[in-house]
Amino acid sequence: MGYTVKEVFYSLQGEGVHSGRPAIFCRLSNCNLWTGREEDRPQAVCQFCDTDFIGTDGQNGGRFKGADELSSYLKNFWPKNTKQHPFVVLTGGEPLLQVDDSLIEALHKNQFEIAIETNGTKIPPPGIDWICMSPKANVPIILDHGDELKLVYPQPNLMPEKVKDLNYEHFFLQAMDDPDPEISKRNLELTVDYCLKNPQWQLSLQTHKMLGID
Repeated sequence: MGYTVKEVFYSLQGEGVHSGRPAIFCRLSNCNLWTGREEDRPQAVCQFCDTDFIGTDGQNGGRFKGADELSSYLKNFWPKNTKQHPFVVLTGGEPLLQVDDSLIEALHKNQFEIAIETNGTKIPPPGIDWICMSPKANVPIILDHGDELKLVYPQPNLMPEKVKDLNYEHFFLQAMDDPDPEISKRNLELTVDYCLKNPQWQLSLQTHKMLGID
């Protein structure tokens, strides 16, 4: 199987449990909840996405014929002469449109610790070390267990009460961003308030945006 990758970069994880941790980010192309084209946004299931995941023209993007090729390519982004095993975050779009057994096997062969960020509409192959699921309104949640649940808030048709009993270890709320700064500020206030009233939930901040890094 071939793999289509929008971009690859080395940076700090900005969100959730692993916030601040160095990681290789591999953004796989395409999503099942939006085409990525602005003209299709009003009809998309997920209308608030701010990520460009179309094609292979991002930094270090490309097409890879097989799992070993992509795994070896990713390992080049990890610092040399370090004892720490490489940590990769497979993201998108929706990475589970492409991530398969062969890729997981190849990454583990190269000693990667593997994390994935998924919308929860597909079942991942076994062997992924860390699953972060960010559910979206108006689609069934197929992946009802994992390590970390990150809910963008508020989504009127998917409030925290609907997902609080899923089998995840960590529950995060992340304020929905908006082009209007006042709306973004209000969403953050609502998110903080909800976390304070419902301590099952922790606040997730996009610290990479605050720091001005990828």
